Amino acid sequence: MRRPTHLAVVAAALTLTAMAGLALTGCGSARMAPLHASCTTKGLRWTLTVFKKKPHTAQREARLSIANKGAGPCVFHGFPAFEVHLGKGPESDAQGHGKTLPIDLGRGGTLTAPLRYTDCPAGAPPDPAMVTNDLAVVSAPRDYSGRQAVVARDEKGKRLRMTLCADRIWMGPPRESAE
Repeated sequence: MRRPTHLAVVAAALTLTAMAGLALTGCGSARMAPLHASCTTKGLRWTLTVFKKKPHTAQREARLSIANKGAGPCVFHGFPAFEVHLGKGPESDAQGHGKTLPIDLGRGGTLTAPLRYTDCPAGAPPDPAMVTNDLAVVSAPRDYSGRQAVVARDEKGKRLRMTLCADRIWMGPPRESAE
């Protein structure tokens, strides 16, 4: 019976160390992100859910859900573009707040970005800055030319008209969602 050589023992130790490192890092981590291409707007599925308005508040909360429907993983790095237009008139744009990290988004993986905007009171007279629409325009970070329209829906999935009284929408950093 032969004893293992020193070289074989070192090779086995290095293999185990590399495997343990990959297991700790995982395929969905920011460390793996440089290995994949950036996410594109057309490779993502977008869903906009507007939540029921809380009593006695002017703010309305919503969630932008983003799913990778592409053939493979991609890197989502930054805030997505999010705009609500009233024809060629006024618009409200999302402004990102907080720090974003690159997210390695596997095929079928999902992200969510919280949104908050100033909701106009029901029956408010028309205002030149008021934006009302049931569509928003979205795009992946650094892919503004690939913009797409997404329908605003309530928590039950029914189409909903948003009425915004400010030109800015607050957006939190996108986070991976567990499904």
